[in-house]
Parts: sequence; structure tokens; C-alpha cells
Amino acid sequence: MTAPSSTSLASCRMARYKPITMKLLILTNNPERSSFRQRIEVYLEAMAEKGIETAVEAVPRGLPGRWKVYAKARDVDGVLLHKKGLHMLDARLLRKWARTLIFTYDDAVWLNHKHPDRRSRSRLSPWRRSVRVADMVIVGSSYLAQFGSVFNAQVRVVPIGLRVEDYKSALPKPADRKVRLVWIGSKSTLTYLRDIRAAIEGLGKQYPNLVLRQIGDVFFDLDSMPVEKLTWHAARRGEYLAACDIGLAPLPDNPYTRGKCSFKVLEYAAAGLPVVASPVGTNSDYILHGQTGFLASRHEDWLKHLGDLIRGESLRQRMGAAAQSHAAQYDVSVIGDQLCAVIKEALGR
Repeated sequence: MTAPSSTSLASCRMARYKPITMKLLILTNNPERSSFRQRIEVYLEAMAEKGIETAVEAVPRGLPGRWKVYAKARDVDGVLLHKKGLHMLDARLLRKWARTLIFTYDDAVWLNHKHPDRRSRSRLSPWRRSVRVADMVIVGSSYLAQFGSVFNAQVRVVPIGLRVEDYKSALPKPADRKVRLVWIGSKSTLTYLRDIRAAIEGLGKQYPNLVLRQIGDVFFDLDSMPVEKLTWHAARRGEYLAACDIGLAPLPDNPYTRGKCSFKVLEYAAAGLPVVASPVGTNSDYILHGQTGFLASRHEDWLKHLGDLIRGESLRQRMGAAAQSHAAQYDVSVIGDQLCAVIKEALGR
């Protein structure tokens, strides 16, 4: 009997350890929204490397179009439903056609952010239905998990992640000896920055070298300091942040904001900035108080902590380095592994 060659043995080993391909249909209302980019799109490459073949479909508004998309669930191993509350008939059809149904969300989607203290039936019922019919639910925080676990025992927490490398800039900070506070966000969240305007204005009167940089799509001016207005750009946001000194992440405390997953806090940290933030949502998880930044509940807290950082260049540098090191545990390479493991668990692989 002829012994197998080393080449054939190597081929056998490669075949034996070749990743099993699983087909996953990803459904979302809008693949262009920032939530989809941060929660799903950034991990598509990691999924492919882990043997999860993905196809992304935007769910149409019209009933026939939705059913046509849902019917594709019959040809895959599982469906990942991103942040979409299902109507009764939609839930019934998708549940019938999907071998495995995973539902994921990273906000308190059962609430209306404009009226966070009111129960929104138009949002609550579809969200609850999606949670109930899912085989597994993936959320971004323990707060969100508390609500989902009321209706589904299979809830997993996978924190939000980011490409830390995207926020490391080789460019030196501006040589104008200004201290730059920075806030990054959108029109819908700019009101949170306005909530601490009094503190920022007070600091501007006390420290003439202050500048506020706003990165977004709409802006407002201040009386006590210059405002740098930079339009958000995916390819340059890391550069824009790294040129600054202190990140701002204010949030009001209400049932909706407690469900927010604080992406901007991780962006600041990855750019090497100390952060001053409200102790709301995952801010308290992502910030090590006194080490990578400060948590500020009151007007006086914002004044004190920002004042300490404005005066202390060495404090900013030390906290910024610690923040960047801490952010590494939320890199997509780490969180991607966690997400893929949970998806494979749901698919029974």
C-alpha cells in the first residue's frame, strides 16, 4: 500500500480546517444610516473571514416588495434583522421562512426620542414583536438587554466597536497654542451640546486660548470663543479629532438616552483625547473616571473637570494615552470576533 504524499496530507488538512460557509441575509430599512455602518457594515469583512457569507437587502416600504425580500430567507441559513420593528403579518411570514432569525438594535427604539418619557405604541409594538419572534437578540448595552430579556431569553450584549487605526493621525497638532474642545455629531444630537453651552461660555471667558470645534452637519456660534465648523467626512474624521485636545459628550438623562451606545466617546478615545461626558448610556462603561476622562453630572462638574484639563497639558496627554489604550479593546478586530461568535451560536455552528 502506497503511503500518502506530504502534499496530499497538506491538502487534507486544509480541507478539514476550511471554514464552513454559512449564508446570512441582513435586512435593514436603510443601509446608509450611521447605525448600520457602525453596527453591521464595519463587520462584514470579519464575517467573511469567519465563514459567514452575507447579503444585505434594504426592506422596501411597499408590502409586495417586503414579502419578496423576506422570501429570500428560505435560501439562507439565517436572517439578521437590523433595528426594524415588524408588523404582524411581516413577522409571521419572516418567521415562517427564516430558519434562524436574529434581531439587533443599539438604541431604545421602542421610544420616541422627542418624547422619551412617553410610551410610544407605534414603536413599542413592532419592537416587541421583533424581539419575541427572534431566535436571538443582539444589543449594544446591558440597559438595552434588560428590556429585550423581558420578551426573549436569548439576549446577548455585543458592544459597539470602531477601527481604532482610523483615528490615529500622523499630523502634528496645530502650533497656535490653542486648546481645542471638540464635539462630533449630527443635527439630531446638537441639542445635547447646547445643554452645556453655559458651562462652555463660562470657560471661554476664563480661558482666552479656548476654541470649540464642531464636526457635523449643522452648527451654532458662541459669544466667548471662536467656533471651528467642520462638515463631517468619513475619511477625515480621525484627522479632525486628533487635532483637538478634549472631547465633549454631554447627554441628558432620560429613558431614551440611557439606551445610547456612545460611539463618539470611543472616537475621542481612539484619537487620543481625554473625554468629559455625562454618566448616561454607555458613557459610564467606556470612560474610566479619573483615568481616561471624567464623568460630569452637574454644571459645576463640567466647569471643574474641563478646567483641570484646560490648565493641565500633561494631564491631557496622560489621559489621552490611557484613553487610546482603553479604546483598543473596542477595535473591530475584537468586537468582530465577539459578534461572529454570537451569530454562529444562533445559527447552531
